[in-house]
Amino acid sequence: MAGHSKFKNIQFRKGAQDKKRAVLFSKLSKEITVAAKSGMPDPDQNARLRSAIQVAKAASFPRENIERAIKKSSDKSMGMFDEIRYEGFGPAGTSIIVEALTDNRNRSAADIRAIFQKNGGNFAESGSVSHQFTRYGFLKYPTSICNQDEFFSSAIESGAEDCLFEDDGFEALCSPDNLAAFYSSLENIFKEPESSGFLWKPSNLIDVTGEKVKILFNLLDELDDNEDVQAVFSNYDVSEEDISSLA
Repeated sequence: MAGHSKFKNIQFRKGAQDKKRAVLFSKLSKEITVAAKSGMPDPDQNARLRSAIQVAKAASFPRENIERAIKKSSDKSMGMFDEIRYEGFGPAGTSIIVEALTDNRNRSAADIRAIFQKNGGNFAESGSVSHQFTRYGFLKYPTSICNQDEFFSSAIESGAEDCLFEDDGFEALCSPDNLAAFYSSLENIFKEPESSGFLWKPSNLIDVTGEKVKILFNLLDELDDNEDVQAVFSNYDVSEEDISSLA
């Protein structure tokens, strides 16, 4: 059940230092507001909100901005954001899932379609690639908390469906509907995780090499930079050598 996650090849998300700060903060604020509106405005009772706040804090999002975004969720005059999943194909036959929050479906669809077409990809109908992925809730911890065997045992006993191990951390995956209870269980054992949330884990990875690596990363970059896009997932597998050649 446990294995090497290659998480960097599952979710494509650049660090805050690589994004325009205003765009990043806009995305964080939007996610916090929608998360608070979708459940309780209390992060202790709302796993999605708790995750959104964790991500925001990691990006140095000011505390007052977090509080303001939560308060907006109860504002009756606030426009509604739709949660939309777009799907498509990238270079080398890679599959891509794009999660977005938007107040204008037509604009978002047109923008995402244009980005795929511009960067050698193909915009696809819903369901075209998502069947190649499984959606999970996840918690990530540093390797310093314990050894792999202890983490695996504790996670499985708490309801994990999979455990993934990288050099920089351990990840426990659970059913998306069970994230709140799963979070509380592992928090009691290992304290608060480094991060948590939801991801799309591919069934199989596709090797991408040579010039196609640059084309693929340009596509993922532009998708991730779109203000309506919250997260991008793909099933690519790229060697460290090919990644280094892009620097």
